[in-house]
Amino acid sequence: MNIGSGKKQKPLYTSLIILVIITAINSLLARFGVIAYPVGPGSSGLYFSVAFMIAFTLWFGAWGAIAAYIGCLIGAAMLASIPFDVNLYWSFADLWQVLIPLMAFKTLDADIGLRTRRDFLIFLIFGWVLNNLVGAGWGASTFALGGIASWNDVPSILVGWFIGNLIVTIAISPLLLRYITPYIQKSRLYVRKYWV
Repeated sequence: MNIGSGKKQKPLYTSLIILVIITAINSLLARFGVIAYPVGPGSSGLYFSVAFMIAFTLWFGAWGAIAAYIGCLIGAAMLASIPFDVNLYWSFADLWQVLIPLMAFKTLDADIGLRTRRDFLIFLIFGWVLNNLVGAGWGASTFALGGIASWNDVPSILVGWFIGNLIVTIAISPLLLRYITPYIQKSRLYVRKYWV
């Protein structure tokens, strides 16, 4: 029981169950939810997982961010056959892609249901452009650092990754956020802050 607010907190096991479920979904999407076209070594074309990971993180807070990292670690590693040591830091690309919008929505007190133009603008800046640019930059650079690609390949990988993620994010995430968020927010599963 949370004494200060008078509201009953959900048990930790509820959050852990959500973590396991969305990690499994992210892993499967990272493995099978890809439309590949030649972007560069180890990089896919359309990576549908990112659109769902953003929504999961905005709904389930830091639990969603952890699931994004682990889901990439498991699913994308199988997909791209990236060496495990490189995958440990490469998978942070997915983490940045979900943490940036989470922090923006929490800090700017925006509604994840995208009910106003301001909310949608915050999504466009932090959940569509900035996060995907950072993720693409991180991912492309770590391929070069890990010896999977040359530094000359980085710009083409970055651009292909960024454009692919822009397409899937704008096509899927706003619909999930606008139409499913009200149901999630009414449930005890919704995370209002970062962890609870």
